[in-house]
Amino acid sequence: MATCPALLIAAPASGQGKTSIVAGLARLYSRQGKRVRIFKCGPDFLDPLIHAAASGAPCESLDLWMCGEEDAAWRLARAAETADVILVEGVMGLFDGAPSAADISRRFNLPVLAVIDASAMAQTFGALAQGLAHYQPDLPFYGVLANRVASPGHAEMLEESVSPGIRWCGTVPRDAEASLPERHLGLHQAVEIDDLMARLDRMADHLEKTPMAELLSKISTHAAVSPEPNFPTVPPLLKNKTIAIAHDVAFCFLYPANLELLAELGAKLKFFSPIAGELLPACDALWLPGGYPELHATTLSRHHEFFAQLATHVAANKPILAECGGMMILFDTLTDTRGAMHPMAALLPGRIVMQPHLAALGGQEAALPEGTLRGHTFHYSKAETSLEPLTYARRQRPLGNKTQGEAIYRRSRLTASYVHFYFPSNPAVAAALFLP
Repeated sequence: MATCPALLIAAPASGQGKTSIVAGLARLYSRQGKRVRIFKCGPDFLDPLIHAAASGAPCESLDLWMCGEEDAAWRLARAAETADVILVEGVMGLFDGAPSAADISRRFNLPVLAVIDASAMAQTFGALAQGLAHYQPDLPFYGVLANRVASPGHAEMLEESVSPGIRWCGTVPRDAEASLPERHLGLHQAVEIDDLMARLDRMADHLEKTPMAELLSKISTHAAVSPEPNFPTVPPLLKNKTIAIAHDVAFCFLYPANLELLAELGAKLKFFSPIAGELLPACDALWLPGGYPELHATTLSRHHEFFAQLATHVAANKPILAECGGMMILFDTLTDTRGAMHPMAALLPGRIVMQPHLAALGGQEAALPEGTLRGHTFHYSKAETSLEPLTYARRQRPLGNKTQGEAIYRRSRLTASYVHFYFPSNPAVAAALFLP
């Protein structure tokens, strides 16, 4: 049974800077010669890209509802076999959601490092730390780190406010050159941040001056990930099948676990970039994942040959799974945030219109003809279409009395919706979506 020091980095709310801290810690420990693995609580695509760059290894998701407890257990166990340290980034606030980051902390005995943005407070910092540490008495709490601190005097006030029973883990100064740029769906993609490694190194330099620089020696004796591994096996349902996958800055929302599962099912994966003008490779099935087609609509609208290939693929009764951004390019038109309308593939009737506010967020479960598959939705656009849905996904958490989730459309072997599916939640169903 492998053991490995591990820490869950959380915060009282979103926007506290925990992604930068996690990535900075990963970069710091990597510079020390340590093998680092990072996990992200909850559904996320953008933060994991940053963490993969910082650690040099894929960042996987932990979600007790979408992924399942068993899935989380064996992935942590597998990471513990080769890593020197495991870092887990929480989602939103520590106790937000059901299940929450705190639930994951308790289930896997992951000590919590609370990161608090101290930029607009002084002694109240201590009250927040006290609440996070003791709100749930059975929570394994490690300590507290002050982020975006203004000065040495400010740091002194913050440290003095923390009660003696809570470990003080130091301060990180306010530093725009160590922060990560954001936009409407979250952080920029790692490949879009030209000076990413310089920013991560700058954050690592700050953290190197804190007690967190010696994390391993502080937690290795009393906090470790050591569940019994129960590695799943899947039959080769996609053996000898080739799946083409759009993958570039417009189609980038890919769970590493999904890609790994498709390969384990026996599929050969061929990646191509519509943004770069690449055509659809020879394949048995196609996956159009989510991303940012609205930011690249002008480029995509000129890719007439690619759109013609999509129509030929559908006419040949070959499978397509189109998720969120991947679905958006299949309608007649896409109206971007500036109000400009762009012609798209016209495989689904109607139009996609970007909205100024979030249109949907949360876990979704879809009962498809092939079976049930779980995932999540997070988008700013809406679909205006006359097409009758095949079915509707069901919300993880009802909105009032409303349990109906996203519409799921089907034309021939094309399945399209705003839902980003987590394939390991039901490998057989995932395989069926790509079988002719």
